[in-house]
Amino acid sequence: MALANIKAIAERHLQGRYRLAVVDLFQQPERAHADQIIVVPTLVKQLPLPLRRMVGGLTSEERVLIGLDLVPKRVTKAGAA
Repeated sequence: MALANIKAIAERHLQGRYRLAVVDLFQQPERAHADQIIVVPTLVKQLPLPLRRMVGGLTSEERVLIGLDLVPKRVTKAGAA
């Protein structure tokens, strides 16, 4: 489900300007350590910096877009994001 969600979001907002690599941690367990993955599914955004990690089913498009720095964070009445 997370894979389908991120593919749909990426196509809607990035229209082919992204590269998505799926890593099977059963086949490549060393990648979990190298990429500091402790929960699956995890989406790791490497570029542009800063590096970001998002976990879960990625069902909230708004949260994914914020995590990918594709939309500005909303400012609350108190001024905190």
